[in-house]
Amino acid sequence: MPMLDRFFNSTELGRRWRTGEEFMPFSMGSLPSYQPGTLACKLPEMIRMVKLIWKSKSELRGTKQRGILENEDALGGLSDTTHSGEIGTKKKVKRLLSFQRYFHASRLLRGIVPQASLYLLDEDYLGQARHMLSKVGMWDFDIFLFDRLTNGNSLVTLLCHLFNVHGLIHHFQLDMVTLHRFLVMVQEDYHSQNPYHNAVHAADVTQAMHCYLKEPKLATFLTPLDIMLGLLAAAAHDVDHPGVNQPFLIKTNHHLANLYQNVSVLENHHWRSTIGMLRESRLLAHLPKEMTQDIEQQLGSLILATDINRQNEFLTRLKAHLENNDLRLEDAQDRHFMLQIALKCADICNPCRLWEMSKQWSERVCEEFYRQGDLEQKFELEISPLCNQQKDSIPSIQIGFMTYIVEPLFEEWANFTGDTPLSENMLSHLRRNKAKWRSLLHKQHSRSRSNDRSGQVTEHEEQTLNEGDIP
Repeated sequence: MPMLDRFFNSTELGRRWRTGEEFMPFSMGSLPSYQPGTLACKLPEMIRMVKLIWKSKSELRGTKQRGILENEDALGGLSDTTHSGEIGTKKKVKRLLSFQRYFHASRLLRGIVPQASLYLLDEDYLGQARHMLSKVGMWDFDIFLFDRLTNGNSLVTLLCHLFNVHGLIHHFQLDMVTLHRFLVMVQEDYHSQNPYHNAVHAADVTQAMHCYLKEPKLATFLTPLDIMLGLLAAAAHDVDHPGVNQPFLIKTNHHLANLYQNVSVLENHHWRSTIGMLRESRLLAHLPKEMTQDIEQQLGSLILATDINRQNEFLTRLKAHLENNDLRLEDAQDRHFMLQIALKCADICNPCRLWEMSKQWSERVCEEFYRQGDLEQKFELEISPLCNQQKDSIPSIQIGFMTYIVEPLFEEWANFTGDTPLSENMLSHLRRNKAKWRSLLHKQHSRSRSNDRSGQVTEHEEQTLNEGDIP
């Protein structure tokens, strides 16, 4: 963008950040001093020029850069029961016209502090966030606290830091302004009104993925491309999640279900949305076409692996590899498979966190389930499994989830990594958390009996108790 370079000198910015300087958060004392008046006379003209440039570029390129999503747009909006179509349109318009955000990012990286900062916090908060980033590889990393310290920008801040730590900015010659722009797009495409599937969940999965990529059995063989794919897939694996599951989209005849023929509907949408943003931001435009196409396909393979309906497929393959001892991580295909397994683990690792964080995630995901159940009830649809707040309690949902989904996967992951401190820590948390949920379920039944509201445990929860016991 030659015109933008006149004002922002983005080439010099990219060169500076490739030297390994830390991105965010900034130290207030390290920012270059700003001389009042040096920019004032040029600022209105600069804003006017940027607005014209960005508007013209957006009109010519906006929809084309999202070419992979044109079929989705052509199929129309949401069903009459939701307003997501209208919301999606507003978000696209907001993205195309929000030149102020990109101008702000460029000024920020030049060290000029805006009067009304969107992302900078006071020095105390920045110091705490910086301290947390120094321990980003620890399993007890508190993503909720980090999100508060970064003023709701945990995903952008975390990814910029990890790309720098892993040397990806230098290796792939990424422009820092463009990277920041892409990450902001990803973060803003998550629905903050979702209790669970939001940008904080994406940041949590990304932090877990970073921990898994450091496991010695895997880290020895990983290439920079593997690491970048793992982090990008983790960050974008649930982008634009509507807060309802695939069966809901199918039974409401949603246009996404029709587009993807009822197969991995949400995961396909997450992948295509990610590719659309990559192309729109032009983050990888400087790389060879064959390489960008390969990156797009591998991102799709990773994100599609998070479909919970494919759990048994991947678990069976992993068990077979471990039993036959035929995993060859020198082979790119085997490394990719283990990246898929790592992403699946990161996506459902909440039961393996410390109880305080695990409990909060459990409550959030159940709240999202219950909202879907309320919506189904409102429109006289059959309430989906786990979505009936009157029948499906949080403890019973979590015990079943841990028993049938989480434990089998993480036990095989531990077999792959060996008895590493991380694997032992996760399994220990998992067993303790499951015991606490079982205890809470017993207490709920005891209160229910004492209040004479229910004479006995329901058949479903009795089965959950029996099958959910820890050996």
